[in-house]
Amino acid sequence: MQIILIPGFWLDGDSWGGIAADLAAAGHAVTAVTLPGKRPGDTNLAGIGLRTHVDAVVEIVNAIDGPVVLVGHSGGGTIAWAVTDSRPDRIARVVFVDAIPMPSGSVINDELPVEGDTVPLPDWSVFEPEDLIDLDDELRAHFRAIAVPEPVGVAHEPTRLDNEERFAVPVTIIACQFPAALVQQAIGNEREWAAEVAGMQHLELVELPTGHWPQFTRPAELARSILSAIG
Repeated sequence: MQIILIPGFWLDGDSWGGIAADLAAAGHAVTAVTLPGKRPGDTNLAGIGLRTHVDAVVEIVNAIDGPVVLVGHSGGGTIAWAVTDSRPDRIARVVFVDAIPMPSGSVINDELPVEGDTVPLPDWSVFEPEDLIDLDDELRAHFRAIAVPEPVGVAHEPTRLDNEERFAVPVTIIACQFPAALVQQAIGNEREWAAEVAGMQHLELVELPTGHWPQFTRPAELARSILSAIG
């Protein structure tokens, strides 16, 4: 299977590290994406928005023969879902890693501290305690050392979704810092933030209890969860 790994905020393709290696060792063709504005030498981030990242991944999908699995972590999940909206005929499954696809018109996060045209990795105090579970001092230092500022447009530009065929694509949500029961409850209560999930025709919810960055805190288990989702 062709697998595209889409990183969340402040991370590049290399952040998938051992997960990408484990997926490749299992016989899959893996592309770990470093998105525009986060590549070495990228300095002008003013014109980079969420759609820039979506279009970059759509271009990769278009260049691949056969079905594709999209794996999106955190904000990368929003990108994965918008790519699915653009090319539902090409996507075999979407795997959300501690992410929930937000409704059309929503932004990923416009409350993070901004510096110029960027959203740098903020102080740890900005995050909820649940986000930081298992992220010890060594892992925090590693994360900060490799962190790349996110283009502010990616955080602030509303996502656009208009293709109902996206709901027919199979989806797996790997829930880490939030329990699967919370998602199920939100669907039952018709919460607005769960509207996209409620519309999915083939949804699997699995749990990998840890913080928001399982690629650092539980990498082997995350790779196994992705492999299990792909089947």
